[in-house]
Amino acid sequence: MHGSIPPTASSPAAPLARLARWAYDRRRRVVGAWLALLVVASVAAGAFGGENKVDFRMPGSDSSDAIDVLDERMPEFAGGTVDVVYRADGGVTDPAVTARIDDLAAELRQVDHVAGVVPGAVAADGSTAILTVQLDETAEKMPVAATTEIIDLVEAANVDGLQVEAGGFAVQNAEETEAGSEGFGLLFAAAILLVAFGSALAMGLPIIIAVFALGVALAGVALIANFLVVPDFAVQLATMIGIGVGIDYALFVLNRYRSSLAQGNDPADAVVESVTTAGRAVLFAGTTVVIALFGLVFMGLDYLWGVAAATSLAVLVVMVASLTLLPALLGFAGHSIDRFKLPWLRKGHDDGRQSLSWRWSRVVQRRPWTSAGVALVILLALASPFTDLRFGTPDASNGGEELTSRRAFDLVEDGFGAGANGPLAFSVVLDDSDDPDAAIASLTNAIATTDGIATVMPAVRSADGGVAFITAFPTTGPQDPATENLVHTLRDEVVPAATAGTGAHVDIGGQTAMFVDESDYMSGRLPIFIAAVIALSFLLLMIVFRSLLVAVKAAIMNLLSIGAAYGVIALAADGGWFGGLFGIDEATPVPVWLPMMMFALLFGLSMDYEVFLLSRIREVYLRTGDNASAVADGLASTARVITAAAAIMVTVFGAFILEDNVLMKLAGLGLATAIFVDATIVRMVLVPATMELLGDRNWWMPRWLDRLLPTIDVEGEHHPVKVPQLAYEDAAA
Repeated sequence: MHGSIPPTASSPAAPLARLARWAYDRRRRVVGAWLALLVVASVAAGAFGGENKVDFRMPGSDSSDAIDVLDERMPEFAGGTVDVVYRADGGVTDPAVTARIDDLAAELRQVDHVAGVVPGAVAADGSTAILTVQLDETAEKMPVAATTEIIDLVEAANVDGLQVEAGGFAVQNAEETEAGSEGFGLLFAAAILLVAFGSALAMGLPIIIAVFALGVALAGVALIANFLVVPDFAVQLATMIGIGVGIDYALFVLNRYRSSLAQGNDPADAVVESVTTAGRAVLFAGTTVVIALFGLVFMGLDYLWGVAAATSLAVLVVMVASLTLLPALLGFAGHSIDRFKLPWLRKGHDDGRQSLSWRWSRVVQRRPWTSAGVALVILLALASPFTDLRFGTPDASNGGEELTSRRAFDLVEDGFGAGANGPLAFSVVLDDSDDPDAAIASLTNAIATTDGIATVMPAVRSADGGVAFITAFPTTGPQDPATENLVHTLRDEVVPAATAGTGAHVDIGGQTAMFVDESDYMSGRLPIFIAAVIALSFLLLMIVFRSLLVAVKAAIMNLLSIGAAYGVIALAADGGWFGGLFGIDEATPVPVWLPMMMFALLFGLSMDYEVFLLSRIREVYLRTGDNASAVADGLASTARVITAAAAIMVTVFGAFILEDNVLMKLAGLGLATAIFVDATIVRMVLVPATMELLGDRNWWMPRWLDRLLPTIDVEGEHHPVKVPQLAYEDAAA
């Protein structure tokens, strides 16, 4: 390989070079091992995979304490419920309707995790009624299989003149677990790869890597669910991330391989070069993604452990596949990587000084202040709606009308009022009360006369009389800001005043109160999490590029691009014309974990592009000492592959906007926006403009700080490596 040197014992590229050469020379064994791993993992997941579930209880919160009290003293009320809502044209008291609902109730009692089925409220006009299915698990922990069985039984009960629907959070959760948009993402990715490479074979390899790795990763996620609380949405996120990152990482390695072949290297040396350069950047980027994602565990919530484990496993597996399976497949492809070329597609490896990217960089560099100012204004304008983002959890009203949870929600709202979809549960401990009856009466009256309360059900006492359970229905829906304010008013003012001197201890729970507690708990920790990730990115970039200002600039730009994504999410979540473009017609709150997860993931992805671009700029600068030319040349040489990688990410993530689940819509929209902004406004405008303004100061580093920092040679520009044929290796393997 031209300009290469043999690896030394201290060369940081040596382990990767040996891995690449081993995978190339033992390609049949490597491919066979991956096939076997996929089969074994899939079989194991099918036989021993755990249930996906989630526990939204916040440690030490009021809603968590309420569940604990009920679980210990009144377990029949501790579990969640499924509301079977039915509307009859002739009224719910019609004998035929009553008989059919009785049969349905008998069938529902036979379903696993159903503790009981009891008649509920009847609407004032007699057209609508509720059958309450009491579960022995909280709604968020209810196994999807059991909930799906309930849904199937309810749907089978529908006949002419009788509409029966299943509602509640357990049903909403079960209906929104199926993702189907990954196929669209793969299709668009294939088209982009075909345009980028001009070869059907080169197009197919990144797709193969992503599909193989995702299959293994999802099987691993299923097995992890036996030990961790893994929510259903974590599987969807892992799918989204696995496809996007898998194709992206393989694209970088494959592009470097083709460039090496074009320089006259043989396939074996080209594989080693691609893995020890682009592959090392993939290893660095993937590791940073995993580190950032595991920052979620410091929130102290069990289900975020599951989210971090699922998404991190997807990233780890695609990273390993890009460094082992891809070199093996390249061994089979050899010089035929451009086979099945499509001659009408433009072909090329690196853009030169005649490229649009190079000329654009020069335009920006001639007017750096104007360019940077315009870019900054655009990014801040995109980010500005974030100040109005409301944290919370979407209810079933955000689902499509094809979902039974949405139809049940509408029936309940029409028949009983919006608040009937989100009752508040009061657990009242009376052990220290001298007059329990008076305490309950005082509390019930205080709740009933509070603004925002529609109805209060009579208290139910435990067998020993020491605990009471009270259900209250707000006038507003579960995700309405007024309901959140009501919960705080009850806790801070109404309940303390009503129970003063009575000896009663009251906790307010229920699904709605639980989500209020989650938002309060996590929103206060979001700034700390963001600050920690920004600090990590600053430190890593400073180590990689030995520059203080480059690290500061990159950290700020990451913050700007992610802020823009947050702003777009906030605007879409607000409904209106913009939200309607994505199927979000009404304002919806956003769970705090979503921007948290996005920040962790996008930090790693932006690091990938940052390393790929800045390492090229730094390489030219170290060789020429000309900062302006280094920026333009670095931008031009990386434009094609970064543009293709970003386009793939945007389409893969954007495809999830098609999902019914509003959280997946928002996640896909936010991730796609951040990648698009990072690859266009940041990379094409802010980077060349700010680096032109800073000049040689871009690469300034205090000597004392440089001595303290370890050395990480990410792209391998200081240690190009050629591994000689090892004695025990057989190139014909």
